[in-house]
Amino acid sequence: MVNIYRVDILEERLRELTENTPGVQGTVIVSFEGFVVAAYPPADPNAENSYQAASTPQVAAMAATMIALGEQTLTRLAQGKVERLMLEGDNGAMIVYPINRNAALAAMVDKKAKMGLTLLAVARAAAFFGNILSGTE
Repeated sequence: MVNIYRVDILEERLRELTENTPGVQGTVIVSFEGFVVAAYPPADPNAENSYQAASTPQVAAMAATMIALGEQTLTRLAQGKVERLMLEGDNGAMIVYPINRNAALAAMVDKKAKMGLTLLAVARAAAFFGNILSGTE
């Protein structure tokens, strides 16, 4: 009998999201404490691609920091809970969707990506990961 671990399911779905969504350079599921739960692709410090040049733990820490600051800001302004965060730069963006109370999905996106389709794909993936992490899927 073959054992399938949750992390294998998460990594496979991250691979599908990254490879099937044009413009997505890499994805990581991060705990709110900043630890990597799963990632695709693995970080490659020799890569020319800006996402792969940054280590996955660094991306996870940055995503956790964004979530914490976003929650604090929205709470202070009485605007509810974070639905998503997006930070855009000259060369691309980082999108962060909370998955549940303990984790978030971060995606590094190329500037040429069709942002509406990318946001939809990442939101759907976050919902899927919520089911996996809660044990309902």
